[in-house]
Amino acid sequence: MKPRLPNMLTPPPPQPRPLSIHALATKRPRPTRRLALGLLAASILGGCAVTEPLVRPDIALPAAWSEPSASAASSIADTWWQGFGSPQLDALVAEAMLSAPDLRIQAERVVQAELALRQAGASLLPSLALGGGSGVHNAEGDESASTSASLNARYEIDLWGRLAATRDASRASLAATRFDHKAARLSMAANVATLWFQGLTLAERVDIARQNLAIAERVLRVVQARYDHGAASALDLSQQRSTVLAQRKAIEPLEVSLRQTRSALAILLGHPPQTGFAAGARLAELHVPVIDAGLPSELLLRRPDIAANEAALAAAAANLAAARAALLPAISLTAGAATSSAELLALAGRNSVLSLSAALLQTIFDGGRLAADVDIQRSRQRELVEAHRQTVLTALKEVEDALANTARDARQESAQREILTEARRSLRLSELRYREGADGLLAVLDAQRALFAAQDQLVQLRLARLSGAVDLYRALGGGWQAGG
Repeated sequence: MKPRLPNMLTPPPPQPRPLSIHALATKRPRPTRRLALGLLAASILGGCAVTEPLVRPDIALPAAWSEPSASAASSIADTWWQGFGSPQLDALVAEAMLSAPDLRIQAERVVQAELALRQAGASLLPSLALGGGSGVHNAEGDESASTSASLNARYEIDLWGRLAATRDASRASLAATRFDHKAARLSMAANVATLWFQGLTLAERVDIARQNLAIAERVLRVVQARYDHGAASALDLSQQRSTVLAQRKAIEPLEVSLRQTRSALAILLGHPPQTGFAAGARLAELHVPVIDAGLPSELLLRRPDIAANEAALAAAAANLAAARAALLPAISLTAGAATSSAELLALAGRNSVLSLSAALLQTIFDGGRLAADVDIQRSRQRELVEAHRQTVLTALKEVEDALANTARDARQESAQREILTEARRSLRLSELRYREGADGLLAVLDAQRALFAAQDQLVQLRLARLSGAVDLYRALGGGWQAGG
């Protein structure tokens, strides 16, 4: 519907003479025909609001995951980190949800979006302004006093829905900010869990390095005793001493990494980096949960970042509608009441005026500023559509990768446990044969290196399984559901 625009070049009609309050009290005027027709036209044109459809990317989702997905007994819970069976981890995540600086920053952004929505909604309501003043004027000995008070009201008729579209854009932006807050909470829980597992892993690697140092020192005592009795060479003694020194040197980097990991966790929680943490459970005591990935089509309803993109698309459509509506004429109503007196700080003998007017404004030339704003909003909408497409495709890949890593790491850990068992047996037999003189020290050195590497590799594979479960939880949205 395209209403006919008035000719902006014709002179404006003569303004009505102000009416006094006294006159209004004694005689009730009838609305003029022109004002009544104007209000009727405004009510009719109010149904011609400019709107824009919500544009979404067309993405063909697969029917199933390429990687095998285990079927769990129940869906993912919001408190998914409790599935690892670590009370310390539960306490750390709960603390992060309350005091983490990153989440507090995101919460303030939600507050700002709520205030922006309130501000946009206020533009749909009339504005009132109250003014007053009193003073004395002296000109060449002639002194006069005056006092005045006024009340003005202004209301813009939202014919084309520009103000309503701006409010809708703010409402969609608020929804996107709330989804971003949910995504930040999911990321925070995942980061806390990952850092906690890394700290436990480094602590165990330090213990393993110290145990390996003790083993190397024990073998060194055997070699020293054989050397003292002439049964071992100086080369054997030097080689074992090198092994002891290498094991001793390997401890310090692990201890430094452990302190740095714990300081990173402390900062994530909002504590000074020097904050200490109590010793946690052993990695082998933690449970690796079985996670059901569901169907790929369900992923769109399980990730808050995808929901945030949907809300951003709604905001873009509303902003585009508002930019298009800004090209059309605007009508505003203004009403005012004023009273004045020739007395100082008094309204005795006052003169009163009441006014009511309507104004129409149509931009004729602005150098293309408003048209360029429409093009900017269209480009912004296309940008968000492609960003949404990229987010969905990335989410699908993250789930596929997490499923593949979970299955691979489980098999790798099982195989590594068997390797560790054989490495321990090999070291025990090689030490026994060396004591009896059946083998040389080289076999013992090889067995030591194999055992040290097997122990360290098993701990790192355990970390990979735990981190992989966290990554899968994160990729699936961590139990969040749209509308929940």
